[in-house]
Amino acid sequence: MKLKQAITGVAALACITTAHAQSAGTFYVTTGWFHLAPQDSSHPLKETSVGGSPVNIEIPNTGASLSDADTAGFTAGYFVTDHIATELVMGIPPRFDLNGTGQFASFGKLGEARQWSPTLLFKYYFRAPESRFRPYLGLGVTRTWFTGEQITNSQFEQGVLHGPTSVTTDSSWAPVFNVGFTFAIDQHWFAGVSVSYVPLSTTAKLNTQANTPVGTLTVASETKIKLNPIVTYINVGYRF
Repeated sequence: MKLKQAITGVAALACITTAHAQSAGTFYVTTGWFHLAPQDSSHPLKETSVGGSPVNIEIPNTGASLSDADTAGFTAGYFVTDHIATELVMGIPPRFDLNGTGQFASFGKLGEARQWSPTLLFKYYFRAPESRFRPYLGLGVTRTWFTGEQITNSQFEQGVLHGPTSVTTDSSWAPVFNVGFTFAIDQHWFAGVSVSYVPLSTTAKLNTQANTPVGTLTVASETKIKLNPIVTYINVGYRF
């Protein structure tokens, strides 16, 4: 009888220790909500050419800031070892509003754009694979670009830029610094929270068909914007 009880106890313990395992060879997916909070700043707007002739005219006390944004996203990951995992992070491109600062502040919203930023993370998980609560540190890289860039404020477009204006932005690579934790709900399901910091900047280039006393001239201008977003991700996941 004692032997039977001992075997039963060992079997029960084995079930407990394997119920929440995030160990080598485990695949997992998550879905959840991203909140992006730019810690932004910008250089003054600078005209770089007028009618094809190079200039270098900086407009003092001008700039722009980005609004916060929210979007849905998902990740897919794989535990290479019991403690190291790789993870691909994707999200529905969030829309950011571009708001004027300095002497542009009175115009409010100047334009908008959508951000694409697929990310590859390498994570180190602390504690044993069987632990329900597992904190981790992550380091990765993201490729960021924008689409749908446009000036939406006609008063700003006509009063400051003096004509129809198109906008393009640079794409760039940036490191990602990540910290978070997961909490196992049962053998397959878990919940998680993470916070990432991305030192990211882009240059917005404006091309204006400006109405001038000598006719319509093409005016090129630009401003460098530092986004540096803090990204929070609240999620639920499933491991296979």
